[in-house]
Amino acid sequence: MTIDSARIPGTLCWAVRLLWAEAVAVGLIAVWLVWADLTADTTDLASALLVTAFAVGAAVALWALGRALLRRQAGARAPAIVLQLMLLPIGWFMIQGGMGWLGIPLMALGLGVGWLLVSPPTTKALGFE
Repeated sequence: MTIDSARIPGTLCWAVRLLWAEAVAVGLIAVWLVWADLTADTTDLASALLVTAFAVGAAVALWALGRALLRRQAGARAPAIVLQLMLLPIGWFMIQGGMGWLGIPLMALGLGVGWLLVSPPTTKALGFE
């Protein structure tokens, strides 16, 4: 299979930019979690470290998937889509918990990036055509 070496389409560029923005946001949350772990009066250390490690892992995964997609590695598309779909239940529970101001944009972000990843220009650029 030959992948077109032409310019990267705008849909793929925007998907990568948004994945990296998500990685930065989750990375900042991870930094806050580390600070919270270190300054907490009492904590369940195992649970605190697990949540912090999950946030760090998510940030690294989002950044790495963006990088792989920028290099047109087709295998990175499915995991990136799965991470975007994970924003739907997160956003839904935020809405149910009274945080619709954050849940609705998260759901829109997940759907938007997911659409960018399956759009025809991105599909062609990744060699799925």
